[in-house]
Amino acid sequence: MPRLLADTGVVFGRYARATLRSKTNMFFGMLQPLLFLGLFGPLLTGLGLGGAAGSSWQVLVPGLLVQLALLGGSFVGLGIMMDRTLGVIDRMRVTPVSPLAPLLGRTLRDTVQLVVQAVLLVLLGLALGLRAPLPGVLLGLAFVAVLSAALSALSYGLAMRVRSTPEFAAITNTAMLPLMLLSGVLLPMSLGPGWLDAVSRAVPFRYTVDAVREAFLGHYASGTVALGAAVTLMTAALCLVAGARMFRSAP
Repeated sequence: MPRLLADTGVVFGRYARATLRSKTNMFFGMLQPLLFLGLFGPLLTGLGLGGAAGSSWQVLVPGLLVQLALLGGSFVGLGIMMDRTLGVIDRMRVTPVSPLAPLLGRTLRDTVQLVVQAVLLVLLGLALGLRAPLPGVLLGLAFVAVLSAALSALSYGLAMRVRSTPEFAAITNTAMLPLMLLSGVLLPMSLGPGWLDAVSRAVPFRYTVDAVREAFLGHYASGTVALGAAVTLMTAALCLVAGARMFRSAP
């Protein structure tokens, strides 16, 4: 275990430095949720989605945080496919580095990056009118971190098993689009027809979104937050295990 932690730290440092050098990648990685916040958010301010306890920003910003984790975590596998092509992964495998360190180091880098982007998203939301208690914001960021780590690991595992970048992109897009829409990241699924609301309850990310929205309202001890935490942790565990197995067994 100490060796795994040390090797993970080395891999994390390598890719964190590469991320810091790529200002363009960091900028465009944050651009989409900021555009949703700045261009879509004002359309909701007159709808009263937050009810008596909050504002529309307390509905939209938590959803965008989860969207950031979903999209940011799901597509990181594209980076490791380039490393496969260049032979970086093969060279790592013949070194004394622990087999899981390349996966965990990259996943840690992605998690830190997405949490930083989530903080910037919240700050912009505050400037636009979001009002949320600090403990609720921190709890929401914790959900983002767990979800980001799980989906990043799964994305890397999948990328190690598919044959080409178009194949990876097709699988990820096809899977994430309905999952994101049915999780209610932009609008609560309770606004939709009964059948759509019922279908969305089979999507685990819906419970994450609902939990983060409750946390932003200051309802930390509610059943919604507890259920969201349980479902998110269970989903994360499954994703991490699946990602690690695919990564280690990849040819």
